Amino acid sequence: MSHVSRELDAWMVVLRRLLRAGGFGVRETAERLGVSQATVKRWFSGRGLAVDRLEDLCRLAGLTLGELAELAAQPPRGLATQLTLAQEQALTESPFLSFLFFSVMSGWPPGDLHEDFGVPLEVIEAQLRRLERLALIDRTAAGYVRSRVDRRILWRRGPMRRHFDRHLKGQFVEMDYGDPAAIYMVETMKLSSAGLAQVEERIEQFRQDLQRLADEDRRRSRLPRAWHALLVAARPLDMRALQDLSNPDRPSR
Repeated sequence: MSHVSRELDAWMVVLRRLLRAGGFGVRETAERLGVSQATVKRWFSGRGLAVDRLEDLCRLAGLTLGELAELAAQPPRGLATQLTLAQEQALTESPFLSFLFFSVMSGWPPGDLHEDFGVPLEVIEAQLRRLERLALIDRTAAGYVRSRVDRRILWRRGPMRRHFDRHLKGQFVEMDYGDPAAIYMVETMKLSSAGLAQVEERIEQFRQDLQRLADEDRRRSRLPRAWHALLVAARPLDMRALQDLSNPDRPSR
């Protein structure tokens, strides 16, 4: 195998992984680029791939041809699926640091926080250096920022739950659920412990589906975007109100 062939193979390994992570399998890639699935399969195997089509695939994955070459030249590594306690606690010390990390992990360039919120570039740069020291992100020589953590990460229940309580829970508590723009649903059900475990699994699957939806929206939609926070939760139902109704003589709480 020639040096060029080995290099192209390395590029395609990285490119296929990035496309899959963004929700672009063979069918989705073919639909987006207007070619047959058989053609995409040939491209993914490194056959019949002209430079302009390779650039199309790179744009679909959200990077340039130069960035692809740089990523492919680096030794392969797996993404972390769980943080150390020190890493997680460091993220929860600063709302901006955690938001910046989540943005990078979701594939958004850090510069968006400057454009969307007016955060000074030097502040963003300082926090990126902090994330690098925490081994949460990598930066290539070309300036491309990438997460070292899988988006399907398993969070510890302690630090991140306290972080949510301090900085996000209030936004949901104070939310006007009568606002026409509010999106929510409520379902009441009686479940065994096994059924509740299945609910937890489906919530996690829903989270991954939302991640793929956000990736697809970022690549395809030309409409203006705004940041949103989504909360999906299950909790034991507080039955005191029903108990009060069943016993009118009981003092109200």
